[in-house]
Amino acid sequence: MVLNISPNILIKEINKLIRSLLNGKALELNSILNEGFKVVTLVIIKDLIKTASCYFASGIILKRLKEFIIIVLCKEKKKNYSLLSSYKLITFKNTLIKVLEKHVVNIMSKAVKEYRLLL
Repeated sequence: MVLNISPNILIKEINKLIRSLLNGKALELNSILNEGFKVVTLVIIKDLIKTASCYFASGIILKRLKEFIIIVLCKEKKKNYSLLSSYKLITFKNTLIKVLEKHVVNIMSKAVKEYRLLL
C-alpha cells in the first residue's frame, strides 16, 4: 500500500499543530521560541503553507531544516557516571520540521485507523 500525502495542506490543520507546540520551551535550532513562532505564524501562514506544500510535492527538504543539536546532560545523584542511564539527551530541532512531522504522523495515524492496520 502506498500512502499519498496531498501537497494541499489545510491552513486550519497547520494552525492547530502550531498552537499545540508547548510554550516555555528552550530556543529551537532556528532560534525561534515556540511562543514567537505562534505569533509570527498569524502573519506568514499562507507562505508557510506554500513552503510546506512544495516540500511534500517535491519530496525534498532542505538540509539545513533537517539539522539538529543534541546536548548530553548528567542526571543528578547517580552513583556511576560510566553508565549511559546516568545521562539524558536533549534534542533541539527546527520548529517548522516539527510541525511538518506532526502533520505526517497525523496522516499516517488516520490511515492506520481507516485501513485497520493494527489489530
